[in-house]
Amino acid sequence: MSIERAPDFDFLHQLADLAGETVMPLFRRAIEIENKLEGGFDPVTDADKQAELKLRGLIQEQFPSHGILGEEFEGKDLDADGLWVLDPIDGTRAFISGLPTWGTLIGYRHSGGQSLGMMSQPFTKERFFGDGKSAFYQGADGKRPVKTRSCKAIGDATLFTTAPDIFAPDELKAFQRVEDAVRLSRYGVDCYAYCMLAIGMVDLVIEAALKPVDIAPLIPLIEGAGGVVTNWQGGSAFDGGQVVATGDPDLHQSVLDLLASKG
Repeated sequence: MSIERAPDFDFLHQLADLAGETVMPLFRRAIEIENKLEGGFDPVTDADKQAELKLRGLIQEQFPSHGILGEEFEGKDLDADGLWVLDPIDGTRAFISGLPTWGTLIGYRHSGGQSLGMMSQPFTKERFFGDGKSAFYQGADGKRPVKTRSCKAIGDATLFTTAPDIFAPDELKAFQRVEDAVRLSRYGVDCYAYCMLAIGMVDLVIEAALKPVDIAPLIPLIEGAGGVVTNWQGGSAFDGGQVVATGDPDLHQSVLDLLASKG
């Protein structure tokens, strides 16, 4: 009986290549946009759907026993030992606006402990990837290992979030306590924010209402670069929801305390 090989970065690059080939012909083009949210706006495009179908097909061909959790289609074998987590275009609002701050998120987690994650931005030809122990950047200027930067004091921190409207009223108050304490805050870069944290350009990312596909593939990258990512209570961020990521572990608890503060 043959033994299924373990996934590696080479396979993640194959998946990223496939996704890029699928979505780039549709970027900055007039395409049909579907709204998934009644009473709001949660866009999806043919690029999202086509890319996820192709990623699923390649994973099922190479790793037929693995499960797949994706953004656009029903999950497959979610209790399998090996689970892939896919978001073909994280940041669809940026994608349909022509901004290159979206990315393809590809994550893998095995029940035995192995984890891999990648964000691929095919327009800028950048990739950020890690395995929980190390992390790397690959772009036009080559490939190199990356690390988060030191920032122990919240008053020295740069904070990113997608937009204030992702927070419920009580969450927004908590977020604003942190925002009032940091040196600089910026909005609107989706998964790119976590990548900037991993390469040491940003100190803190706070978000809410995330799906597992929005954050699970980024966890091995952040942790591999030396950062910390949890939910607002300090537990696992794998299932999404309220998420906080810091580049400096010493900063993390003080941010959690501020988010939980009633003051």
